[in-house]
Amino acid sequence: MSINSNVLIKIREMKDSLTPVERMVADYILENTEEIPHLSIKTLAQASKTSDASVLRFCKTMGYSGYRNFIVSISASLGSREDEQKTQYTDIQPGDELSTIISNISLNNCKSIEDTLSVIDNGEISRAVEALRTSKRIVFFGVGASGLVCMDGEQKFSRIQKMCHAYTDGHSQLTAATLLEENDVAIFISNSGATIEILDALEIAQKNKAKCIAITKYTKSELAEKADIVLSISTPEVTIRSGAMGSRIAMLTVIDILFAGVASAEYEHVKVHLKKTRNILNKKHRR
Repeated sequence: MSINSNVLIKIREMKDSLTPVERMVADYILENTEEIPHLSIKTLAQASKTSDASVLRFCKTMGYSGYRNFIVSISASLGSREDEQKTQYTDIQPGDELSTIISNISLNNCKSIEDTLSVIDNGEISRAVEALRTSKRIVFFGVGASGLVCMDGEQKFSRIQKMCHAYTDGHSQLTAATLLEENDVAIFISNSGATIEILDALEIAQKNKAKCIAITKYTKSELAEKADIVLSISTPEVTIRSGAMGSRIAMLTVIDILFAGVASAEYEHVKVHLKKTRNILNKKHRR
């Protein structure tokens, strides 16, 4: 289960990957959230122009065994309209004042982290940490902004003497994936989960029996379906670069969680390496 489950965030994130009929149910729920807890399954089906079976299928897609459990979760996710407005993503508009840009970017980044905590599965985090602890080698795969997240992961895990490397272009990713082995962990980072270079490398890594971890948007994507472990993030639905910024912040947060999980579990072993790397950096800065 997620750390702080919010079904409305899950619906928003998964909407584009639903079937057309399921999307009709999702659209109605997102547009009429306050009234949903008071509707029977039949009333919701009529209002969304679907059927009872379609609504029940939608509930199961969202991870609920029945309509009643789904409605209870909807009720728990609802705050006041005023609080909801305060926490909505806000895009950057041409000509915005710098003070507005500062406020909106900061709020969007904070919300990306909060929403990610609502969809990420702590059971999957535990599995990922264990896989990283027992791995012979860690390899990060990502392109563009996701590649920057890979480089951050490489820097962090290198500090605790984990053998790791980040690959951020298609050719080197194919080569690296080809050389993976059974005791290696491959971490694939892609917001969309549909990046061709990432999927090609994933296919090769799985053939070599490496453990494959995906960090990707909470949705039905090829990457999420094929990876052994999926760490979901939530990203804003905005049009300018603040959306990509939010996804990068969410991904970096997941990397921090994994690093802290491994370092905490192996603290007696890794504290020596952390101290050495900190001392050498401090010595370098004093020159």
